Amino acid sequence: MNRDPVAEGNSFTLSFTAGPEHIDMNGHVNNTVWLQWVQDIGTAHWEAVARPEDQAAYLWFVTRHEIDYRGNIREGETVTARTWIPGPPQGARFVRCVDFIDNRGKTIVSARSVWAMLDKASGRPLRIPPEVAAPFVAG
Repeated sequence: MNRDPVAEGNSFTLSFTAGPEHIDMNGHVNNTVWLQWVQDIGTAHWEAVARPEDQAAYLWFVTRHEIDYRGNIREGETVTARTWIPGPPQGARFVRCVDFIDNRGKTIVSARSVWAMLDKASGRPLRIPPEVAAPFVAG
């Protein structure tokens, strides 16, 4: 993962380069690695944009992932991941989208995940306050 993220508007980008540990027996990035990268960019987006007091008070967990695979990359190749929240939260949950774009500009993997917010102190789900959602949702 390239640690030079870019926040642009309400989207966030991060690059990932396939290392030997990411490659499966078919010679390309394993499906579980794409899933890990979906979670990695979501976490990086939160850490880059959320207010410090929100990071101290809340945790996130995934309740659902949907992934469409249209291509892949091999060892040494890099993709640019772009994530965004397409709409307002629904109670304790929001949808996060991620597209992985190869060096030709083609989206090769797309994910749609549902994330839920927990209160760190109680461990219970909480309705997402507007001020927590604001940096992530186009308004």
